[in-house]
Amino acid sequence: MQEILSKTSDPKVPLQDQEFYELRLFERPHGRKTRYCVGQTHAQGSELDRDVMFEGEEVDCFRNLEQAKERYAERRHLLVEKGFCSPTPRCQTDAAREQ
Repeated sequence: MQEILSKTSDPKVPLQDQEFYELRLFERPHGRKTRYCVGQTHAQGSELDRDVMFEGEEVDCFRNLEQAKERYAERRHLLVEKGFCSPTPRCQTDAAREQ
């Protein structure tokens, strides 16, 4: 699962004025077992490069999927509190509910 959250859902905002977070839930092999991981990466539009610059991925891994899902929800909640949201109607509803 992967989600991109930004502070704007307006497609007309110039790239250099945008800030994003990528939030993802993924599996990582660990010996004969599987670890369930949550990754969060910050990105910001760069006026100089006219591109998105990614920086500082944070990854937490867990032994079971339920713990990883809980961490994903915690991280998502914190980002929504900071004003980040995905451009989907569901996120708009979630942001209102989480306030």
